Amino acid sequence: MKLSLCNEVIRELPFPRQCALAAGLGYTGLEVAPFTFGNDGWRMPASQRAGIRRACSDTGIAVSGLHWLLAAPAGLSITTSDRKVWQKSVDVLTASVELCAELGGDYLVHGSPAQRRVSHPDDAKRAEEAWRVAATEAGQAGVTYCVEALARPDCNFVNTLAEASEVVKRNGNPALRLMIDTLAASLEETESVADAVRRWMPTGLMAHVQLNDRNKRGPGQGDDKFAPVVRALKETGYSGWIAMEPFVYEPDGSTCAARMIGYVAGLLETQS
Repeated sequence: MKLSLCNEVIRELPFPRQCALAAGLGYTGLEVAPFTFGNDGWRMPASQRAGIRRACSDTGIAVSGLHWLLAAPAGLSITTSDRKVWQKSVDVLTASVELCAELGGDYLVHGSPAQRRVSHPDDAKRAEEAWRVAATEAGQAGVTYCVEALARPDCNFVNTLAEASEVVKRNGNPALRLMIDTLAASLEETESVADAVRRWMPTGLMAHVQLNDRNKRGPGQGDDKFAPVVRALKETGYSGWIAMEPFVYEPDGSTCAARMIGYVAGLLETQS
C-alpha cells in the first residue's frame, strides 16, 4: 500500500515545496485538488503541467490522483436542470480526467457534495449521465474514476457504499468504480469500516481508500481506531493508494501531515 497526502492540507506552499515536504515525511504521493491551482486549475496550460511533473520527479513523489473535482469554478453541478451549467460541469470533469492522466495519476475521486445535491428523481439521472461521460473518458485515458459515497447532511445523493455500487453496476464501465472514505463510511454504513472493507474490497468494485476521523481531523487525531481498517485492507489484499484527507488541520497543515503518516505508517508496520 502506498501513502498519499491530499495536497490541500499544505496548499499554502508552492507545489515544489509541497512535494519536498511530503517526500521528506515519507509519503510517496500527493492527491491533488485542482482548486489549489486556482479556479481554472482543471485546464492548466502545458507548461504548468510540465512544472508539476518536474517537481514530482525531482523529489520522488507521484501525483497519485485527483479529488475535489468540482470545487472550482463556482456554480457547477452535475444534477442541475440547467443544461448549460450541467455541460460546463461535465467539461470540467472530462478535462480533469485528461489532467490526471497527463500528471501520471491513477484515479479521480468524485466527491464534490455541493455540486451533486438532488431534489428530484431527474437530478439523479443527470448525475449518472455525467458519470457515464466521465467513465468513458477515464477508460480511454487509462485511469479509474471513483464515485465517493458521502455522508449526510453534506450530501443527499449516494450516501452508502451499496448505493455507490449500484451506480457503478448500472454504468457497466470497468473504469468507473467506488472508493471508501472512512469518515463517511463510519457515519453511513451499518457495519464497522473494517467490515465494510471486507465486504466490498473482494467484489473488485473498490479502487481507492481515504482515511480521516469522524472529527474531520486526520487518522490518529481523534477517537476512531484505524488498526482494524488497516488489518482489513491487508487481509483483502489491497495494494493501492491510501490518501490522508483531513478537513481540520491542527495545529497546522504541515504538522497534521507529519502526525498522520507517523500514525498510519506505524500501523502498516505493526500489521506486517
